[in-house]
Amino acid sequence: MLYKIPHILSPELVKVMMEMGHGDEITFGDANYPQNGSTQKVIRADGLLIPDILAGVLELLPLDFYNDWQYALMNTVEGDSRPDVWDTYDKIVKNAAPQATLKLFERFDFYEQARKSQVTVLTGETALYGNIILRKGVVVN
Repeated sequence: MLYKIPHILSPELVKVMMEMGHGDEITFGDANYPQNGSTQKVIRADGLLIPDILAGVLELLPLDFYNDWQYALMNTVEGDSRPDVWDTYDKIVKNAAPQATLKLFERFDFYEQARKSQVTVLTGETALYGNIILRKGVVVN
C-alpha cells in the first residue's frame, strides 16, 4: 500500500495510467461490454462499479484540455432512455475538472474510439450504457 492512492485502484491500473501520455485514452466498460470494443490490453475489475473506479482514477489522472472533449459516453439507441448513471459520471468528472466537456458517440463509433485506448478496464457495472472513455491530459504545476 502507498499513501494517497485510492485503494480501489489495482497496481496494474495505476501502472498503466502512469505509462499513459498526453492524449492517450482509457476505456471503462460495463459488465455487458463486448470484447470487440476492447483494446489489446484489458484489466479485469469484476465486481467493481465504474463510479467508484472513476472517482479514484480522477484523483490521479489529469484530463486533456487541449482537445474538444475530455470524456465520452456511448449514446443510447433510439427508444432507450437516458441512463441515470450518466448524471453520476458527470458529477464525478465535474468534481475533478469543472470545465470538462462530454462527447457522445453512436454505439459503434464508441467501440471504434475505444479500440484506440491504451487499456480497457472491464468492470462489474450493471447500468446500461455505463461505458466511459477518459482522455489523459498533462500535469501542470
